[in-house]
Amino acid sequence: MSRPKPTILLSYTNPRTYKADQVLKADAIYAVFYDSSPINLRFITDSPLDNSAKYKKVSFSNAGHAFNLADRLNAQFKTTKFEVVKLTVGEVVKEEKEV
Repeated sequence: MSRPKPTILLSYTNPRTYKADQVLKADAIYAVFYDSSPINLRFITDSPLDNSAKYKKVSFSNAGHAFNLADRLNAQFKTTKFEVVKLTVGEVVKEEKEV
């Protein structure tokens, strides 16, 4: 099944590079929360050559990406406290597993 065509709200094309930015309509934003609280996710490189920190995304316009991150964090930290929250009215959503 193919993806539905997005609704383009705004579009801008750079006249020099011809690269375009498009603002697309989204039904909601899905964020990964821990123990009912919003989080940030930081990746730290513990190397003498590169001791830097990078922040990873924890909110997505596609629910599938948020569920994959929550599942991975639950497995990594051996917990079930990571969950996906639908950010329209603060409704907690659960992934429907195929039977």
